[in-house]
Amino acid sequence: MIRVFKKSSPGLSRKLCTNDIGYKVDRLLLKMPVRLGPMPQAIAEGAYNQAEGRMYFCQRVEDNAFHLPANVTSNFDEIRRPRISPSALSFMSSKNASRLDKRLIFQYQVKSPYTSVFAALILCLSFVASMHAQQSPAERVAEIQTALRDARLDGWLFYDFRHSDPLAYRILKLDENMLASRRWFYYVPASGEPVKIVQSIEQFKLDSLPGKKIVFRGWQELHARLREVLGAGAKESKRRVVMQYSPMNDIPYISRVDAGTIELVRSFGVEPVTSAELVQRFEAVFSPAQYQMHVEASDKMHRIIQEAFAEIARRIRADEPTTEWDIAQFMLRRYSEEGMQQEPMIVAVNANSANPHYMPTKEKNSPVRRGDFVLIDAATKLTKPEAVATDQTWTGYVGESVPEEYSRIFNIVRDARDSAVDFVRKNIRAGKSIRGAEVDDVSRGVITRAGFGEQFTHRTGHSIGEETHGNGVNIDDFETRDSRRIIPGVCFSIEPGIYLEGKFGVRSEINVYVSDKDIEVTGQPIQTEIIAILKTP
Repeated sequence: MIRVFKKSSPGLSRKLCTNDIGYKVDRLLLKMPVRLGPMPQAIAEGAYNQAEGRMYFCQRVEDNAFHLPANVTSNFDEIRRPRISPSALSFMSSKNASRLDKRLIFQYQVKSPYTSVFAALILCLSFVASMHAQQSPAERVAEIQTALRDARLDGWLFYDFRHSDPLAYRILKLDENMLASRRWFYYVPASGEPVKIVQSIEQFKLDSLPGKKIVFRGWQELHARLREVLGAGAKESKRRVVMQYSPMNDIPYISRVDAGTIELVRSFGVEPVTSAELVQRFEAVFSPAQYQMHVEASDKMHRIIQEAFAEIARRIRADEPTTEWDIAQFMLRRYSEEGMQQEPMIVAVNANSANPHYMPTKEKNSPVRRGDFVLIDAATKLTKPEAVATDQTWTGYVGESVPEEYSRIFNIVRDARDSAVDFVRKNIRAGKSIRGAEVDDVSRGVITRAGFGEQFTHRTGHSIGEETHGNGVNIDDFETRDSRRIIPGVCFSIEPGIYLEGKFGVRSEINVYVSDKDIEVTGQPIQTEIIAILKTP
């Protein structure tokens, strides 16, 4: 369904994408987006202003890169990049904008008004062919069913009560802000039609999902319907149904379903199975575009951290009073200049660096002086839709050379970091399956053998995704026992540390992206020695 609007007035004022999110076009200027209702079936819509010879189209933000055949572009004097006001861009980058909201209006200059409508139609069709269509709930469910069959599981039972399971909303592409004051279940069988089980006063909340809807009123009816849907007693062996559940709470990030609901499902003769591996598949695997955004963000972060150390040197040499907070503000300004989100970071000197999650504030911070040890741990992402994070930690010493007491600890941490990387690389290249806990054991073993096991007080690394701490495999056999496999497309940090309370702490953090046959450490070059901040180049 494609609509091409034609307007003779030069003061075109029309709301495009009229059933989704539109921009009011007045005198050919884009203004704030206006919410106008549910998403239409149309993939592309456009408006042509004959007097001005301009063509307007609606396209998703993530489809910035597009290609048009020569026979189409010949009808245009120029193809312009997206134009959008800062306020609109801010809105579309915010968490308040849903994925369907994230669209841009593209503007074109047309050669002739006589060929414009035809060109508009061709251009719309070209967009339809070239755009990466937003995955619909039905497509996501089909993908889930394929994954269930691959894993030889009977189904996936999603459950939520008052947003107790944010993973369900993300995986099913539901509105994370919807009213959810009553329990709901959504059962996706490995094959066949899904089923929605919803309470009568909120019976429309899952209407965006495919499948049969069952409305219950009281708890007895809920239990009866759930038993029927799960097919209790339909097979000789127990049905194995995936839920957001982790045996022994090994992976608390996955353990979203309460014990009572697990007991209820078991009472039907159904075996709940952890969804940990499937959640990783749908939440933690980067798309090609996300990989590129991660690499870009990592390169920018590496540069900003080096600039932060240089800023410390400049201030010290100029005898300019400097604090941890000052350096953090410098980095935030650089984030803004590089198109990265404003996220607070750790800038810690001396004993503060021995607190792994210390963070300076405007009211509470320490000065940075000559002879100080400095740790910077910074994480953020690009201000683009579906961008994923980068997370890096570096250390420096405010002097011309680094004292041995710092270098000795750093070298142990560096060796622990590199041993973990080598272990992952060797196994991925060999096609062997490894788990997050195994990598933690390798890194932790290096530090323990050096005599500092008690001073390594956290996991070796965490999943990286759209949030800095993502929903994939963590490099952890310390805080939790993460038995998830490391699979292609995931990204995680490796960041061992040694913390000498009251003195200083050393952590070295890098990011590892896993491809089909190898790994990539992003944000190169990584740190191999403590930076002597005042050393003359």
